[in-house]
Amino acid sequence: MKRSISIVAVLLIIAAIAVSILTVAKKYGPMLSNARGKSASDQNPVDVPVSDQTASWPMFRGAPALRGIASGKLSNSLKMYWKYKTDAPIMSSAAVKAGRVYIGSDDKNVYCLDLANGKKIWSFQTEDAVEAAPCLVGDSVFVSSADSYLYALDAETGDLKWKYETDAKILGGANWALSPDLDRVWILAGSYDNKLHCVDSVTGKMVWIYETDNYINGAPAVADGKAVFGGCDAILHVISIADGKETIGIETDAYIAGSPALAGGHIYAGNYGGEFVAVDIVTGDILWTYMGDGSPFFSSPAIGETRVVFGSRDEQVHCVDRKSGKPLWTFETQDSVDSSPVICDDKVVVGSDDGRLYMLSLSDGKEIWSYEIGEALTGSPAVVGGIVVIGSHDGYVYAFGPETDN
Repeated sequence: MKRSISIVAVLLIIAAIAVSILTVAKKYGPMLSNARGKSASDQNPVDVPVSDQTASWPMFRGAPALRGIASGKLSNSLKMYWKYKTDAPIMSSAAVKAGRVYIGSDDKNVYCLDLANGKKIWSFQTEDAVEAAPCLVGDSVFVSSADSYLYALDAETGDLKWKYETDAKILGGANWALSPDLDRVWILAGSYDNKLHCVDSVTGKMVWIYETDNYINGAPAVADGKAVFGGCDAILHVISIADGKETIGIETDAYIAGSPALAGGHIYAGNYGGEFVAVDIVTGDILWTYMGDGSPFFSSPAIGETRVVFGSRDEQVHCVDRKSGKPLWTFETQDSVDSSPVICDDKVVVGSDDGRLYMLSLSDGKEIWSYEIGEALTGSPAVVGGIVVIGSHDGYVYAFGPETDN
């Protein structure tokens, strides 16, 4: 009898332990799984149909080389998921990470929105318009303002970590690079004080400054230990990130308003005189030149495997062969194309001052889809896991996604 009672007691204890294990696994299993892989904060909200849960677009043009290439695929037909109203036109381009959208507005604020539904999570007010695209590195948002400051904000809360003052407005987005000892992250930003500033990401202290002869409009591109940017001095500057010294300067015939892109040891950039060039980053040799009708290029290029795509104030999107610069196709809009295109798989996404967001075929430039917002889109799209986010001069941030599964 005692033995039977003992066996029953043991069985009851085993059953209780099993129930406990199942309860713990149900409650904490997802957390443990995230700890082994990505954290819960790195996942996009479940109610957003993002095709690639690991996708992000953490800065202007997607990555430090500013190539404008997005992973994944885009549906042939998109619908508007949500829009969020700010109090002034939006010139800034969005950054997207961990299910959050970060973007500036001419109402002087930086906004953090929920990618799932467009609801505001936080905002941070500066003293002037925020045209620059935010740059996300680690748990910080680095964003510049026309008030002359570069700000470091907590990505989660929007709290100010530090601010770094330049001597004039900053309109171009910040970029980042590793220090030579690979121990620190440095933030790079060009200003209308004619200087490229390199700032320690943790302390906000100046590391070095490189001075030019005129305004710096766009963001610097970063690759292979070098930073490359243009400005109103009509020169493409190649700077050593290690010490802030120029390694080479490439003269162009007109000032450079957009940002260059780097790929395969080459610089790709357009200027105000309607000239687009590919340049060897080491020798400074111009490999090829593409001439439009003389209209300015304010758009930054997207660099695909074999094609280069960029907008122009001639109201067209241009596509040329990456190796030769030979024209492949043009697509005509109804106004200037200052927006910088993004290549995603076999498609190109770009805005126009005609108030439309376009999706084009990369192979032939034919229109696949478009959406009329009604006011100019000079900011550039962010493309994340099948979702397109862009701001407009109407003051709204828009998110578009698949209408139907392909």
